Amino acid sequence: MRAIQTLQPDWNAPPSVRAKFTLRGSEDPERVNEFHRDLRETLMLPSQPAWLEQVHGTEVVNLDESPPARPRADASFTHTAGRVCVVRVADCMPVLLAQKDGQGVGAAHAGWRGLAAGVIEATVAAMRADPTQLCAWMGPAIGPADFEVGDEVREAFVSHSSQASAAFSKNSRGRWQCDLYALARQRLEALGVAEIAGGGWSTFSDQRFHSFRSNGTKARMAALIWMT
Repeated sequence: MRAIQTLQPDWNAPPSVRAKFTLRGSEDPERVNEFHRDLRETLMLPSQPAWLEQVHGTEVVNLDESPPARPRADASFTHTAGRVCVVRVADCMPVLLAQKDGQGVGAAHAGWRGLAAGVIEATVAAMRADPTQLCAWMGPAIGPADFEVGDEVREAFVSHSSQASAAFSKNSRGRWQCDLYALARQRLEALGVAEIAGGGWSTFSDQRFHSFRSNGTKARMAALIWMT
């Protein structure tokens, strides 16, 4: 069994909630089935994670029901102990959510497209929880110093809220440096989520992480959350 290195989210989730984030080197894209097996065994997961076919959208899967195998979606949630939500990333941001009463968790794949389209809002709505009673963790994503975007990306956010302009700074090439963490925090706070942790990494420059923008890797890291 291959050793799987993980990052432990530092947040105030209730004791019944478990969360992990896998680091670079854990997943071999040519041996995905073995990775899934090793991940479950190493982390002692209560069930096989509900892997998604992520498409940078806003669909949210309810794991309390019986979703199809690998549904096309970018988020999932559950109110049932033992079911594992997971999203895969390599520059996009994973956002984990937990109800403070320990009765529900969710995970969202929030790259800029999904974030702009409202994947966080869709996940919170699907959980049917009071947003003020949620805590959130923003996992490793590409940082603002490394994430250069064009006018169309900035417009996608500013057209939703003028406050988003603060997350973009003009660079010497006439383009924009984009702060995904700031944008996600704005979206969460607008919903009423006040307890927000994480942020501050850059998958592009930190060698602990995979980065698609850095080298086009097919490998991904996994952000997982479940309840005992």
